[in-house]
Amino acid sequence: MEKLTLSSNSTDYTTWLQSAITLESDKNYEAALLSLHTYNSLPNITEANNKFKNSKDRGKTWKIITISKGAYEFHEINALIQREMIANDDYDKIKDKYYIDIDYYKPTFKIILDISNEDYMVDFAVENSIGSTLGFTNEKLSHGIHQSPNIIDIEKVNSILVHCDLVTGSYVNSNKSNVIYNFTQKVSPGFKVIERPSPELIFLPIVRRPDIQSFRLWLTDQDNKPIDLMGERITIDILIREKPA
Repeated sequence: MEKLTLSSNSTDYTTWLQSAITLESDKNYEAALLSLHTYNSLPNITEANNKFKNSKDRGKTWKIITISKGAYEFHEINALIQREMIANDDYDKIKDKYYIDIDYYKPTFKIILDISNEDYMVDFAVENSIGSTLGFTNEKLSHGIHQSPNIIDIEKVNSILVHCDLVTGSYVNSNKSNVIYNFTQKVSPGFKVIERPSPELIFLPIVRRPDIQSFRLWLTDQDNKPIDLMGERITIDILIREKPA
């Protein structure tokens, strides 16, 4: 029985062992994920959805707020946009009131966008707009209270799949795969992630013989797209054992 602890700042990495693990040719072996440790740093705002286009003169001139890549709660997006509006002199100084407020209505999972200034507008048709993340389409919005036509889409990743090229025997969407474990984020951005199979380990047959000198681990989402943890360290424990008779 061998336990391997692997740590990296990448979500796709190959580990080379100083001493190869030798598997006897007349025996069957299997592997399981023991634990995974990292932090929830999955970005939900990237270069693809980080633009907020706005005007305070009914569309005569426009400004674009660019949000830095990161893992945001919806209220943090609202606070960031409002801070930028202060910096751009786009708020009511006398009443100390913002021209817009973004709120989340939990019963419907939709966003309420309140535009309080009669001359203020928001344009979600801009390229790389944050609109779809907030549940809006390509519309332009003016003074008034607006509910997003779609539910908020701030969590882009439904499931994280841990792949290991040592094993086989799992299936993803009816296709044979080397996913050794999968899980869903249970904590908010910035919090510690600790994953352990429960109630028992899930072993898959090892396909590499006779010596294991190196192996690859990588993480994808439910659509097989690479997971980006923005350089956060991830530590994974793998157990290798002879398959019980």
